[in-house]
Amino acid sequence: MTKYFAVIEGGGTKFNCAIVDAQKQICAEYRVATSTPDETLSAVVAFFESQKNKGYDFEKLGLACFGPLDLNKHSSSFGSITSTPKPHWSNTRIVPILAETLDCQVAIDTDVNAAALAEHLWGASKGAEVNIYITVGTGLGVGVIINGKPLHGLIHPEIGHMLVSGLDNIQGICPFHGQCFEGMASGKAMSEIWQQPAETLPDDHQAWEIQAQVLGQLCHNLMLSFSPQSIVLGGGVMAKSGLLERAIYYAEKSLNSYVVFPENYSLKQIISKPGLGEHSGLLGALALVL
Repeated sequence: MTKYFAVIEGGGTKFNCAIVDAQKQICAEYRVATSTPDETLSAVVAFFESQKNKGYDFEKLGLACFGPLDLNKHSSSFGSITSTPKPHWSNTRIVPILAETLDCQVAIDTDVNAAALAEHLWGASKGAEVNIYITVGTGLGVGVIINGKPLHGLIHPEIGHMLVSGLDNIQGICPFHGQCFEGMASGKAMSEIWQQPAETLPDDHQAWEIQAQVLGQLCHNLMLSFSPQSIVLGGGVMAKSGLLERAIYYAEKSLNSYVVFPENYSLKQIISKPGLGEHSGLLGALALVL
């Protein structure tokens, strides 16, 4: 008998929902625009209830969610979104809501930790002792996997809110930190800084060179902080042709030969696009329940 799992990639723009089997086959898929918690989660629940009625019964749900999240299982607010920049979503008890309405167990982690786990198991980071996943989409987040386990610590890493240096002439948009990586290089930040959607910016616009510099600085920091064997750059903004290569160039320039790599090895082998394409997040949610 085929076993099915419910999976959700909960992002700032949309919630991707799916029914997946243990062989990673997507049996049904649905996207919900991220509006208010009530509207969004009601639509999510309705989709999964309809799938149960079609015979896709499940006992476990994997949730790869934007944050920050309370991941402390001993906390009274475990499974909640905490102080997020996303309007209306702070203090949303997302795990209890889904567990109660769908009568299932819910495994949760940050969307980027989950995507990093999927890339470690099945994608571009397979075999890495330390691997990192960066999503550059509506927001900017970073997930870290060490020896096959997501890094949590006191709460969980919020590397997207580390500060950017050397770009004081451009005002970042993060309501908490201004000039952080999310406030400078997320899709939302690019749109506000340059007064037009990132995808409409011409190839020769200075925004793209600045974007590559910021991402290069992020990769510099990650190489020195975690010494990863793999850094994966995903998300909609990274679809821009040539952006990955320029980010690698600026990371190499910034590191200035300080890190001595194994023979015949370089950042070009370490920094890559996702091996799982657009499905890193959804398959990450599956990885959380498997």
